[in-house]
Amino acid sequence: MKIMRVEKTLVSTNRIAEMGHRPLLVVQEKEGGLRSLAVDAVGCIPGDWVICVGSSAAREAAGSKDYPSDLTIIGIIDNWDPL
Repeated sequence: MKIMRVEKTLVSTNRIAEMGHRPLLVVQEKEGGLRSLAVDAVGCIPGDWVICVGSSAAREAAGSKDYPSDLTIIGIIDNWDPL
């Protein structure tokens, strides 16, 4: 699991059918760090600190073992001081 911050929504009009209509969000582990793309399973907004899972846990959290996700948001952190 990783703690990450939601930067912005990614709009993708063309997707494979297995992805359905789940939102895609750009997330970062730290300010100025590498950006990653995560499937939003909980309803986040930009600026939220979130808990993300990867690998097979990401597919399960997104809906099924066959879901094509490598990173899925599974929780919104209510209070977090990144320092």
